[in-house]
Amino acid sequence: MSTFALTHAQVLTDDGFQSGLAVLVEDGRIAALVDAADAGARADVVHDLGGAWLLPGFIDAQVNGGGGVLFNNAPDVDALRRIAQAHRRFGTTGLLPTLISDDLGVMQQAIAAVQQAIDEGVPGILGIHLEGPYLAPARKGTHDAGKFRVPDAREVDIATTLRGGPTLITLAPEQVPVESIRALVERGAIVAAGHTAGSYEQIRAGLDAGVRGFTHLYNAMSPLQGREPGAVGAALEDRDSWCGIIVDGVHVHPASLRVALAAKPRGKLFLVTDAMPPVGADDPSYALYGETITAVDGVVRNAAGALAGSALDMATAVRNSVRLLGLSLDEAARMASTYPAEFLGIADRRGRIAPGLQADLVALDAELQVRATWIAGAMA
Repeated sequence: MSTFALTHAQVLTDDGFQSGLAVLVEDGRIAALVDAADAGARADVVHDLGGAWLLPGFIDAQVNGGGGVLFNNAPDVDALRRIAQAHRRFGTTGLLPTLISDDLGVMQQAIAAVQQAIDEGVPGILGIHLEGPYLAPARKGTHDAGKFRVPDAREVDIATTLRGGPTLITLAPEQVPVESIRALVERGAIVAAGHTAGSYEQIRAGLDAGVRGFTHLYNAMSPLQGREPGAVGAALEDRDSWCGIIVDGVHVHPASLRVALAAKPRGKLFLVTDAMPPVGADDPSYALYGETITAVDGVVRNAAGALAGSALDMATAVRNSVRLLGLSLDEAARMASTYPAEFLGIADRRGRIAPGLQADLVALDAELQVRATWIAGAMA
């Protein structure tokens, strides 16, 4: 087996950034972190990164599309390849293709496509995110409320058929019986609250039934108020749940995100993009539920004015976390890699630069622009 080394980089380790280290990669995994002076003797090939920041590859749990493709419109393996390739340009080495509320047949096609992609080893495809259709009409956002329904036992089984990767399901806890939430969790799904009009008490009941996180915190959920904490209050108070956040300066005011950072324990907020087809594509327009939507100045809205996902990529989300939220680069990078890996239950395989983990890596230049990525040791 050939071994290569990445040297002359600021390497994000479990102890923070370190210089003078070489990352040895063998057979798609990180073999060791060694003194850079020893790299030549330990590796067949040495790559000098010229002082770049070397981070764990980004993991995005909410990707509706990219490269001009919307997963709902093309639930097949070719579409998944295009979406993953588009996001890889921006440092994302693992993602959950996200199907927004749709008919059961489309859901089945999407799950089958992701299963095929996992079986074939399509780079970057980790699992699936079913965002709906078990949502609240009052907080539908750009979803088609005509697709909303309550899952019966058969649909619970169908929604949890994926093997070999995580299934994340976003639902409104007040719309789904707690028995069904428990059944989804028992079958291995990660359940998040989102697109919910639920009261604080209803969200707490969902958490007690196994809800593990919150989808795009603040967006499409009952707000925090003095006498009604709502979904946001439940999310910020709960110590154990994770929250995905969209840091594009549009979905949520930076001050609100800083409040969330202060309220939640470290490691419980992670970055998502909620990306739509314009990411990694020349065309800013795409079709959603039969409506043509166009990204204008990086903002994606439907005809009714509702935000329709985003044109955000993960590298920009990291930069925004540093510049808008005042985070250090190491913490912003962990919010894009380590923390989502923990939320998705894959931290034993991805999300850190440590021996034994898959060599999913991203190199950033001084301006925090992506220079190179590696998935399982393969550079692109």
